[in-house]
Amino acid sequence: MGTGRIRNRIGIDLGGTKIEGAILDATGEITHRERTVTPVGDYIATVAAVRDLVCTLEQRLGDRCAIGVGIPGALSPATGLIKNANSTCLIGHRLDRDLAAALDRPVRLANDADCFALSEATDGAGMGAPIVFGAILGTGVGGGVVVHGRLLSGPNAIAGEWGHSPVPWPHDRERPGTLCYCGKRGCIETFLSGGGLARDHLAATGERQDASEIAAGAAAGDPSAQATLDRYADRLARSLACVINLIDPHVIVLGGGLGRIERLYRSVPTLWARYVFSDTVATRLLPPRFGDASGVRGAAWLWPPEVSG
Repeated sequence: MGTGRIRNRIGIDLGGTKIEGAILDATGEITHRERTVTPVGDYIATVAAVRDLVCTLEQRLGDRCAIGVGIPGALSPATGLIKNANSTCLIGHRLDRDLAAALDRPVRLANDADCFALSEATDGAGMGAPIVFGAILGTGVGGGVVVHGRLLSGPNAIAGEWGHSPVPWPHDRERPGTLCYCGKRGCIETFLSGGGLARDHLAATGERQDASEIAAGAAAGDPSAQATLDRYADRLARSLACVINLIDPHVIVLGGGLGRIERLYRSVPTLWARYVFSDTVATRLLPPRFGDASGVRGAAWLWPPEVSG
């Protein structure tokens, strides 16, 4: 892309089962949106599917766009290859270069949790806040940090990966913790993911319910479901307290399926004060403004309004 202001940008959310694309105009409005199935386990077909989705969107618009892609992994600064992707067919490939070649233009990539955080910091729930932490609570637990409108990125491309720290201030019953796919035990992800919530409820009650069923039961007044969500809220408060102690964000936005549980926004801020190293906690915990659309929006915002190069 040349120097100047971008009129339109395409964001791609490359998921394990679907690929979603959307066009954002200069004001941040989504003007077109498309979705296709992810060719599971087939890297070459995945690159082609992204290319075809971009072509479809550009044909509908009648213009050439800047392209940003959110991925379930990260681009290793050391090797230039994809790492840490739960869509394993991406691992070990130069996805940014392959997409750039397929689309005949530069393509910007970022972790999908980073895209969520960028979307909510740019014009979402955290708009105007100097430091925003976007926390994904879903199948996995991820996060991204935006400082003064820019994604925080370090030499290892893992900024915001709070899900693979140990759950802090663990109770005896939480030790040693469930084995995580990363090879460690007791990771935050094993407690705060949807699967972690369901596993905790099963252990306490003997009932097999998924996260949405537990949340619905708690809302309907079921005592066992409410107790499960109380334990979840305390673990979330402890985990986010460590984030606050480390980066002191003005706003934390919760994404993913568990971010839709309304009671968390009331209970967690009342709990985290006992863990945060401060006399007061001014950090705000907020639901996302754009919800499921934050993935494609954040990928699009990888190209800010003013760009060069």
